[in-house]
Amino acid sequence: MYWSKLFIPTLREVPAEAEVASHQLMLRAGYVRQLAAGIYSYLFLAQRSLMKIQRIIREEMEAIGAQEMYLPALNPAEVWQESGRWDVMGDNMFRLKDRFGRDLCLGMTHEEVMTSVARGELNSYRQLPQLWYQIQTKFRDEPRPRSGLLRTRQFTMKDSYSFDLDAAGLDLSYEKHYQAYNKIFRRCGLKFMAVEAHSGAMGGSQSHEFMVISDAGEDYVAVCEATGYAANLEKAVTLPVPPVHGDPSGDLVPEEFHTPGRKTIAEVADFTGLPPTAQMKSLILVADEKPILVLLRGDHTLSETKLEGFLAAKELRPAHPEEMRQWLGADAGSLGPIGVANMRILADNALRGRHNMICGANKDDYHLKNVTIGEDFQAEFADLRQAVSGDRTHDGKGVIEVRKAMEIGHIFKLGYKYSESMGLRVSGDDGKEVTPIMGSYGIGVERILAAAIETYHDKNGIVLPPAIAPFDVVITPVNSELPEQREAAERIYRECREWGLDALLDDRKERAGVKFKDADLVGIPYRITVGKKISDGVVEVFDRSTGANTDHSAHEAFEDVLRRVKSTNLAAAEGKA
Repeated sequence: MYWSKLFIPTLREVPAEAEVASHQLMLRAGYVRQLAAGIYSYLFLAQRSLMKIQRIIREEMEAIGAQEMYLPALNPAEVWQESGRWDVMGDNMFRLKDRFGRDLCLGMTHEEVMTSVARGELNSYRQLPQLWYQIQTKFRDEPRPRSGLLRTRQFTMKDSYSFDLDAAGLDLSYEKHYQAYNKIFRRCGLKFMAVEAHSGAMGGSQSHEFMVISDAGEDYVAVCEATGYAANLEKAVTLPVPPVHGDPSGDLVPEEFHTPGRKTIAEVADFTGLPPTAQMKSLILVADEKPILVLLRGDHTLSETKLEGFLAAKELRPAHPEEMRQWLGADAGSLGPIGVANMRILADNALRGRHNMICGANKDDYHLKNVTIGEDFQAEFADLRQAVSGDRTHDGKGVIEVRKAMEIGHIFKLGYKYSESMGLRVSGDDGKEVTPIMGSYGIGVERILAAAIETYHDKNGIVLPPAIAPFDVVITPVNSELPEQREAAERIYRECREWGLDALLDDRKERAGVKFKDADLVGIPYRITVGKKISDGVVEVFDRSTGANTDHSAHEAFEDVLRRVKSTNLAAAEGKA
């Protein structure tokens, strides 16, 4: 292709509306243009990269025996009502009515539709297992679309679904996807990790997120490089840093003391001169309309995900101020467990073995000291807190670091949530009906591109891995009007194409500096520069990732680039890049 014939609208200035690097650079490099909040047009260069990503996905999905389909984005309400998610999805779902007043939605994901297909077509255990996938547009009415392609209202997802006869079959399908995802993300050149995750509204017994560490991300992961432990912050199980102050010794009895105007952990710590670790934080929540008192160490934060999982609660919310006063007789900041008999009391494991601590007295502006779990009140213990940097790994062998990350893929063991609720049955080998067990597996296609740009860029622009760059190489004559340079560039361009390189010829009548800047900005991995040295039969090969220039014979330059591209792609696929 010839640059002069292409639509590549580059920008020199950083757009004011773009905050993260990937958004800034995709706008500057002419990859995307915004139509409305969270809605983008993918221009020529972005579409080329996205198609290469999709090709890698298809190759790896087919390698595990998955069959590609394409389901409707417009869904009738009935299938979502069958699964129970029509109401659960809330305002995130785009909803509409047809001319007859029937409820419809734009698909956010396709568990329901895929299950409806299976329900109509699968009838025998002999047809299982099945692995079905699609690459299709999804819609989510994000309240605050931001960060370019990282949080949008319309996006492309590879979603696949497995149908198995039993849990052992699901384990195998899940492992196939786990390995396939590792290969996909490696081939795309990403630095990523798989972390234990929460299933959320998807349901199911197990899930993993595939994350790229990035300040542009909206998730947090707890990682330990020494032990290899990695988990989403919602799921991380760690050992807390010990209290900075020892508990008072002796068999002391609870004693009330006045704390006028002191409501927060920090205010009480300042008033008493004791650190937050000496306090029990009391939180009142409502789980499935039943009040729960949760106790944490003063410096710790509740993981609502862990609490929700421990309680197996369908709905969890903070108690309202009037509810707290009705149930415990005081406002938030003065609440505690002593004398509480009208609700379940849960204590985080970090409080196990602690004694003579401080907590609220259930009396405004008063607290209690010398309070010990198991002596002054009873509680159930569970892992309820959110991990923090500095924690030890659960085996005690490493130290946790909490880092920001972006999700690029998520896999779930769904179990029977959809097959049961939607009536999917097959006959077993004994003739009796069996409910297939399901898995669901998603990849955000645009997120792969955005994650790569967030990871690989510099002050000059995008530095994409060859496997997903819009072109492998650009051939740039310094002066296109000089016949010797123009003809040599044309010859090298043809050789690159003949040898399978995705090549671009920059034939524009622009200054060399402009051409070089544009090539650097849009992220083409290699540049063959045809300049004055061509009179000696020599050209330069520029490596975008290293900034190194090397001289080559004009007849051998394409071979050098071909070798580099293959070597880089192979190293990425093997996880050595």
